[in-house]
Amino acid sequence: MKKQVWRPYVFWILLTEAVGALAAALTREGTELYQTAIQKPPLSPPAIVFPIAWVLLYALMGVGMARVALSDREQARKNGLHIYLTQLAFNFFWSIIFFNFRNYGFAFLWLIALWALILWMILLFRKADRIASYLQIPYLLWVTFAGYLNAGVWLLNR
Repeated sequence: MKKQVWRPYVFWILLTEAVGALAAALTREGTELYQTAIQKPPLSPPAIVFPIAWVLLYALMGVGMARVALSDREQARKNGLHIYLTQLAFNFFWSIIFFNFRNYGFAFLWLIALWALILWMILLFRKADRIASYLQIPYLLWVTFAGYLNAGVWLLNR
């Protein structure tokens, strides 16, 4: 029987995009408040940049996880799955902490933990599939930029 390698790609991309879409739906009011009433640091991009960036990043994340899921290295695959789901949960809850609870200081600490999880994920993915690890670098860079924005919002809106 021919192995259908496209299925893990579809599954992981859709799952990751769904988590992002759920976070966006749950934080819609907080996001609107952020756009209109919150003082933002310099270099804050226009609102339209965020959904575009996240859709692309979630797709890259899903492709990377699919590549890990298809790896023949069982322990690397298992470790990759665990770290992926953990960082995805941290990603999801950051939005709620930041936009809904408006607890910018705690959100910044949460984001530092997320950043560390992403770095750990890159290192673990590398053991299963080098390309999968490279696909996570834009995510790490974006979360680094998000850390700057989060810290700026925290400092400007105390």
